[in-house]
Amino acid sequence: MTDPARPDIQSGRLPAEALARGFSDLHPALEPHEVLVEADRCYFCYDAPCMQACPTSIDIPLFIREIQAGNPIGAAKTILSANILGGMCARVCPTETLCEEVCVREVAEGKPVQIGLLQRHATDLMMETGHHPFERAAPTGRRIAVVGAGPAGLSCAHRLAMLGHEVTIFEARPKLGGLNEYGIAAYKATEDFAQREVEFLLKIGGITIETGKALGRDIHLADLRRDYDAVFLGLGLAGVNALGLAEGEDQIGTRDAVAWIADLRQTADLSELPVGRRVVVIGGGMTATDAAVQAKALGAEDVTIAYRRGREQMNASPYEQEVAATRGVHLRFNLQPKRIFAEHGHVTGIELERTRIEAGKLVLTGETVTIEADQVFKAIGQSFVADGTDGEGAGIALERGRIQVDAARRTSLDGVWAGGDCIAEGEDLTVVAVEDGKIAAMDIHSALTAAERVAAE
Repeated sequence: MTDPARPDIQSGRLPAEALARGFSDLHPALEPHEVLVEADRCYFCYDAPCMQACPTSIDIPLFIREIQAGNPIGAAKTILSANILGGMCARVCPTETLCEEVCVREVAEGKPVQIGLLQRHATDLMMETGHHPFERAAPTGRRIAVVGAGPAGLSCAHRLAMLGHEVTIFEARPKLGGLNEYGIAAYKATEDFAQREVEFLLKIGGITIETGKALGRDIHLADLRRDYDAVFLGLGLAGVNALGLAEGEDQIGTRDAVAWIADLRQTADLSELPVGRRVVVIGGGMTATDAAVQAKALGAEDVTIAYRRGREQMNASPYEQEVAATRGVHLRFNLQPKRIFAEHGHVTGIELERTRIEAGKLVLTGETVTIEADQVFKAIGQSFVADGTDGEGAGIALERGRIQVDAARRTSLDGVWAGGDCIAEGEDLTVVAVEDGKIAAMDIHSALTAAERVAAE
């Protein structure tokens, strides 16, 4: 169906069978015999470089040995004790640049143990049982507010609930999960996995959910600090970086890639989602490759990723670049957007200027190229929006535009912790956000426990 307001952006470009293929699971689960073969390949290294490379320090040799011994549920508990979102991380972690990159098999043979797929096997089996592997400690009577239900907030809430505290999660959106729900490519987390994992996590008990509550609008930091014993901020990155073009950035057909992916993830029928015939994605990270691959899967005939630096500088891993290339996406480098062309308010193309590196700096060459396009997606990063954090005197201290925290994830405000993409150390990875939440939860617990001891003396 053609939208008269956007004549070159249409829905229903592909039949249902083609859509199903394009959005099928990127990493299908291993078959039972494949699991055993892969587990047998592990050397169970004593000083396990894979474990050291994991931001959440999952005991990888142990869980693989448990799988090998026929105890996948025990393996899942080993995984989830370190990373409660281990199921999603098994799907979306860049294992090729983390645990699998340093696997001894990779170093020696160029073929690592498929750690991510083994992790998925164990955690999927655990979730299928319907049983939650952890029990809550005795109630402490302490109440903690968690703002933001992304990976950091969920991780923090689960660990605090497990330690016996009462937790209330405040989330601005209708669903929990953060980028796991709204920002991950649909072919990486199929069959509503993000919500199924959230439901699994909440089985720990002791967690109250309040959706539609945004910090600075519906809830306020001063009130949370007054009414709760501690506050954790997992606010993510709500701002979107602009291209900064002198001309054409607001034409019909230009969109923020993150918002478009969120729309796609919440679309019940992919055949109803419009996409251009010729699509250009500006950026070089995971969001850029996710948007480009999904545009192609929806039926866009020509999709190009344009990145201002060289291939080796792309934030998207070589594997993600390969996924995009093998699915028909053109990757073009050393091109910086200059202006977007439009006719009657509709995008018709984009002009880009060639770049090169001189003395370590990116410089423009003056030479331009034009790519025809009906749709241009902006995927050049997000920024922290401090709404709601700046209403208490000087507000929370920021560093490089994000929340400043110490090693325990404490902010400059007493009783307030933070983690995930919103902190200065954030790496925009689900697994790193999970670790932030876990570290903060343990420090909150220590702080509350210490306060109780002082009060009792």
